[in-house]
Amino acid sequence: MSAPTSATKEQRATLNADRAELAKFETVAARFWDPHGEFRPLHWLNPLRMQFIAERTKLSGSRVLDVGCGGGLLAEALARAGARVTAVDLSPAMIEVARLHATQSSLTIDYRASAAEELAATEPGGFDVITCMELLEHVPDPKAMLSTLARLMRPEGALFVSTINRNLKSFLLGIVAAEYFLKLIPRGTHEYERLIRPAELARWARATGLTLLELAGVELNPFTARATLSRDVAVNYLAYLRR
Repeated sequence: MSAPTSATKEQRATLNADRAELAKFETVAARFWDPHGEFRPLHWLNPLRMQFIAERTKLSGSRVLDVGCGGGLLAEALARAGARVTAVDLSPAMIEVARLHATQSSLTIDYRASAAEELAATEPGGFDVITCMELLEHVPDPKAMLSTLARLMRPEGALFVSTINRNLKSFLLGIVAAEYFLKLIPRGTHEYERLIRPAELARWARATGLTLLELAGVELNPFTARATLSRDVAVNYLAYLRR
């Protein structure tokens, strides 16, 4: 397992991260693997995300990067599928939780408490597949983050992103219902202004040399604790991009 990448003061000053957003997740990191806790929607979503990824790209033997890995839910699933996984997150608490859980699960995953920008400076074009789940809506400059992810991809590499649309329906279901009425996630997890329309994602992708090949809506049923794919991308959606 590689040591975390260190950054200079100049690099840290230009990282595409929001300290307030990081703090939200740092404080609840210890409960990441609790299937009944604050992160339970991720546990419901993870099998669907893995299915979406596995049906569109080769994982076994591929070098895969999970950006914004949190406590390692997706990273572990990717490793079990035979991928050689590197996973990064700016929350030291999340990385510690992820490392401990991987050890308990007898999985080899290269976890690093560092930023995607730092990795792009040292390993450009180093990955066959990149995943970036529920991160773009939490960074100050999502377009710049897409550019960073593009630099990390090998030619013909695949990128999988999940995020939330920005419209009245997503506000009512993704924020009001999910955070205040159903209490699926902590209040304040998402800010409406940061949510991303698919057209914006496609435009930013083109500007960074990526092609958006497919969009799929994600419908989460809190009463059955199941997630399904749909053609409706009005709220949660997955995106498949290629370089």
